[in-house]
Amino acid sequence: MEWDLFLWIISFVISLALVASVFYQVICLTDLEADYMNPYETSIRINRLVLPEFILQGSLCILFLLTWHWFFFLVSLPVTGYHAMLYNKRRHLIDVTEVFRGIDFEKKLRFTKLGLYIFLFILVVFRLTLSVVYSFTEDDDLLHLF
Repeated sequence: MEWDLFLWIISFVISLALVASVFYQVICLTDLEADYMNPYETSIRINRLVLPEFILQGSLCILFLLTWHWFFFLVSLPVTGYHAMLYNKRRHLIDVTEVFRGIDFEKKLRFTKLGLYIFLFILVVFRLTLSVVYSFTEDDDLLHLF
C-alpha cells in the first residue's frame, strides 16, 4: 500500500512538471507572436525544455506500464509515441529561422499537449487522493475498484 502512495506522489510531481513546462512553452510562443521576444530567445528557451519533457513523459509512461496501471498508460502512450517519432526524425527542436512559419502549428500542438497533460494531472490527483484516503482506512479491496 505504501508503494502505491509513493507511485502517485511521483506521478503527481512529474505531471505537475509536464503541465508547467508546456504552459511555459505556450507563453514563450505567445510572446513571440506578440513580438515581446525575438525568435532566437524563444527557440533557446523552448529547446532547453524539450528533451526533459520527453524524458519525463517517457518515464511516466514506463512507470504506469511497470505498475500495471493500464488506463493511465494508455492515456499517456500517444504523446510518448509522438515524442519518439519526433525525436527519431530529428524534428523535436524549434528552428530559429523557421519559427514564424510554423508558429500556429507549434501553438496548436502545445495546447493539445497541455490539455492532455491537464487531463492526466486531474486523473493523477484523483488517484493520489484515493490512495491517501485508503491508506488511512487500510481497506485494500476499495482501492482496486477504480
